[in-house]
Amino acid sequence: MKTVNIHAAKTQLSKLVEDAVAGEEIVIAKAGQPMVRLVPVEPVKRRGFGADRGKLKVPPDFDAPLPPEILKAFGVKG
Repeated sequence: MKTVNIHAAKTQLSKLVEDAVAGEEIVIAKAGQPMVRLVPVEPVKRRGFGADRGKLKVPPDFDAPLPPEILKAFGVKG
């Protein structure tokens, strides 16, 4: 683990980022007290189009009119 103070971190930020991406743990300290840890961002896994195909079933009456009691609850006159 490498510990650097804030001033050094400002002047060496590019190198510290490269080191963190390479797997080194970097701690940035202020007045000798550890404040933050510099770590690489994990890549976001993107889901492809159609990844949930077959997992959802739409009932045949999906677009049927709502029952009168539900319409009344929404203030709609049916």
